[in-house]
Amino acid sequence: MSEIRRRDPRREWIARNRLHPEHASVLAEQGGAASEWLGPNGVIRKNPRAIGFIGPNGIKRIDRSGAQQGGQAASAARQAAQDSRRNVTIEAPAFLVAVVPELSGGRLSAHDKDLLGLARRLADADPERPGAVLAVVFGEHKEDAFGEAGIDRLLHLDDDAYAGFAPEARLAALSAVERELAPRHWLLPDSPLGGADLGRRLALRLNEGRGERPATGVWQIEADAETPLGWRCTARGAAESLDIQRPLPRVALALAECAEPVDETRHAAEPLYLTESIPSAFSRIEDLGQVAVDPAGVALAEAEFILSGGNGVKDWDGFHHAAKVLGATEGASRVAVDDGFMARHRQVGATGTWVTARVYLAVGISGAIQHLQGIQTCDKVVAINLDPGCDMIKRADLAVIGDSAEILAALVAMVEQQRGGQRDAA
Repeated sequence: MSEIRRRDPRREWIARNRLHPEHASVLAEQGGAASEWLGPNGVIRKNPRAIGFIGPNGIKRIDRSGAQQGGQAASAARQAAQDSRRNVTIEAPAFLVAVVPELSGGRLSAHDKDLLGLARRLADADPERPGAVLAVVFGEHKEDAFGEAGIDRLLHLDDDAYAGFAPEARLAALSAVERELAPRHWLLPDSPLGGADLGRRLALRLNEGRGERPATGVWQIEADAETPLGWRCTARGAAESLDIQRPLPRVALALAECAEPVDETRHAAEPLYLTESIPSAFSRIEDLGQVAVDPAGVALAEAEFILSGGNGVKDWDGFHHAAKVLGATEGASRVAVDDGFMARHRQVGATGTWVTARVYLAVGISGAIQHLQGIQTCDKVVAINLDPGCDMIKRADLAVIGDSAEILAALVAMVEQQRGGQRDAA
């Protein structure tokens, strides 16, 4: 009979605990310390004491590029963990939790994903009778990962009537969803980008004659069997100086970081259609389109596209020209600010400004820990650097290795050429 080798979690723990009396012997049996391993919940765990190597002078060095610790294997393990998401399909949900994401820039923002994580808590509270998360999306979008964000049903209302700022038309559509599908909960982001306004309008429409006010500024919920819907929420009040607890109403406007986004399951995001036609709404608001704003006048904390320069930038005139052509708000590392190339209010990082840009383009920035802390909530990070092993390259979603001045000049030339071609075609 063949021998089946089984894991021994206790000996694996001893191998990671250097203070255990049997640490050396167990470590020798396993052939040395493992720098990374896949935990029981599919999360990559790291052994900080196994990272690095002993240099020629007897000093331990840390190789952040991953070459000494099998960077390709670690990358493959991360990809396997990401692909190991459990697929979830809810055929006959007991109820619906409707979410109206803002889709700033055509994609789910971090606030939207937090809101969907909150919706999943409400939908998955009862494993015997699970609910489904319904996302109501207006207009065109670029998002292709609705299922990974925790959405079971997707209602896409793509009509010119919902383009731009059209609260009356969107309210009419949400009223039609309420009449036909009757969601148990309505969740909208409490933000000035439109979710706060639309959520209050919806609450007023749904609660006519009932006197129930929506919950605004929600940042936490907990189960409470004594409340009508089985949940109690905690919301910010009195200019965010006071926490207010109340039963969770049907309409709730939640703040960012109200819940953890979905990262362990992949949902079906099945398309859903309304059977009844949506009545047209009379609009008293005329949307004249977006107002052109000088990127140089946008505060770093509010900028969506930031071009940030560091010690590796040698041609600052070219850097400023690139920011103007690309329409980006300028930022800088602490070194560039200390050297006088940029103003202090343009410093990005834990010692400067924490930014939440959709795209953060780092030019010649090595990636000090304070700087990486300040950009941790950025959606996409692009790095241009000569050093392929620097921390910024490791953090970046897209890395370009080369001279920053040449790369920026080529990028500017491509943008100007494309804009010139569009003008010629027009």
